[in-house]
Amino acid sequence: MASSSRSLALALLFSFLSCYAPVPSLASSDSSASFTTVLVSSVRNPRLFTPTTVRPLVIVTPTNASHVQSAVVCGRRHDVRIRVRSGGHDYEGLSYRSERPEVFAVVDLNKMRSVRVNQSAGTASIDSGATLGEVYYAVSKASKQLAFAAGLCPTIGVGGHLSGGGFGMLLRKYGAAIDSVLDATLVDAEGRLLDKKAMGRDVFWAIRGGGGESFGIVLSWKVKLVPVPPTVTMFKVPKTLDEGVVDILTKWQVVALALPEDLFIRVVVQKDAAEFQSMYLGTCDALLPLMGSRFPELGLNRMHCKEMTWIQSVPYIYLGSTAAVEDILNRTTSLDGFSKATSDYVVSFVKNSIADPYGGKISGFPESATPFPHRGGVLFNIQYMNFWPAATDGSAQTKWLKDFYAFMGPYVSSNPRQAYVNYRDLDLGQNVVVGNVTSYNAAKVWGQKYYKDNFKRLAFAKGKVDPDDYFRNEQSIPPLVVRK
Repeated sequence: MASSSRSLALALLFSFLSCYAPVPSLASSDSSASFTTVLVSSVRNPRLFTPTTVRPLVIVTPTNASHVQSAVVCGRRHDVRIRVRSGGHDYEGLSYRSERPEVFAVVDLNKMRSVRVNQSAGTASIDSGATLGEVYYAVSKASKQLAFAAGLCPTIGVGGHLSGGGFGMLLRKYGAAIDSVLDATLVDAEGRLLDKKAMGRDVFWAIRGGGGESFGIVLSWKVKLVPVPPTVTMFKVPKTLDEGVVDILTKWQVVALALPEDLFIRVVVQKDAAEFQSMYLGTCDALLPLMGSRFPELGLNRMHCKEMTWIQSVPYIYLGSTAAVEDILNRTTSLDGFSKATSDYVVSFVKNSIADPYGGKISGFPESATPFPHRGGVLFNIQYMNFWPAATDGSAQTKWLKDFYAFMGPYVSSNPRQAYVNYRDLDLGQNVVVGNVTSYNAAKVWGQKYYKDNFKRLAFAKGKVDPDDYFRNEQSIPPLVVRK
C-alpha cells in the first residue's frame, strides 16, 4: 500500500513539474537537493518541522503573476491542492505543512516582494511576499513622515498579516492594517487574475481579515500610508512585584483605552514582572506631563524617554535598543526554541501574557466593516505564549498553556470566546471534510471564535469564489453556496 501511494505521489509530481518545463527553477520537488533549504527558509517554529511533519510534494517559487496562475491551473488539473506562504509566521505552520497525510504543493511568494511607494498619493503597492520590515524600510526611504500601520515583528509576511487583520503600535491612532487596504490582486481557484472590481464587493471584503489561503492567492495589496511626526517617543519601563506591579497593572487597565490616540502602551508580562512598552507620536516634553496627569503610577521620567524617528522605533521595540534600522531587513529567524501560543479578548487582567490595549481608531469601526470583528467593546487583546528548548518534548509547556487558557475562561469574552486568527491555534478546532467539501457546521466551532457573526458571510464569499473548496486547510473558510 505504501509503495502504491508513493508511486501515485511520484506520478503526480512528474505531472506537476511538467507544467513548469520552460522555467524548471521555479519548482523544487521533495527529492531535489534544494527542497529542504527552500522549505526551511521560512519555517519560524521548529515545533512544526520534525521528521514526522507532512511536507509538500513540491514548492513553487513564482516571480510573477503568470507563474502563480499556472500553479493553480496545474494543481487543479492534477488534483494537487495548494498552500500559500508569504513569511511563514502562521502559528500552526499551515502555510507549509499539513496535520493529516495528503498530497499538496506550496506556493512560496518570497520572490514576489516588491514595495512601490507613491509619496505624493500617500499609498504603497506591496507584493504579498514582502516582509513588514521591507515595507517599513521602503516607506521610510520615500518619506520620513509617512508610515504603514501594521505589526511589530519585521519578518512577518505581508500576505498573511493582512489576511488576518494585522495590528501594532499604531492601532489606536490608525486602526488595523486591513483598515488601510485600498485594492488587491487575487488569483482565484480558476487561475483568473482579479482586482477589487473584478473579485466583487464580498470577496474583497473577505480577503481583508478572513484568513489566508481560503479565497485564493493574494499577490499584492494597495494600502494607504499614514502621517507620523518627525519625532516619536518610545519607552520600556519594567516593574516587579516589589515595585507594585499589580497596582500599576490595575491602573493600566483603566487608563490604557482612555489615553489620547497618539499614545499606545502595551504590556508584556513574564512570571512576576511586567514591561510597559510604549510609542507616543510626539516629543518627550509633551509626553511627560500627559503621563504625570493620567498615569503617574508608572513613574515615567525623562531617563525613560527615547526620542527617535518612526522607522527607528521599529527595531527598537522588537529587536532591542542596539539594533539598527537595516536589521529589520533580515528575513531569517532562529530555530533554537520551540513555542506554542493562543489568544483571548479579555475584560480583566492576569499574569503571563502580552496585552495590546484597544480603543481609539481600531475600536471605531463596526464589527462588520471587515471580517476582523474585534472592535468596539474590546478592552484589549491578550496573547499567551510558552517556550521550551529543543531538548525537551514540550508536553509540560503545552499543558501549562491549555490549563492557563481554561483558567482564564471566566474572565474573558464568551459566546463566542473570541480569538485572533493571526495567533492561530488548532486546539480551537479543525475542519472536517465531508463529500470533498469542508463542513460548515464543523468549521463554526473555531470560525465563530475568530470572526463572530462575520463567519457566515465569509462562507458565502468563499462559495462565490471557490465553491469546490480547492483552497483549504485545517482552518480554512468552508464554502456556502446560494442555491437558485
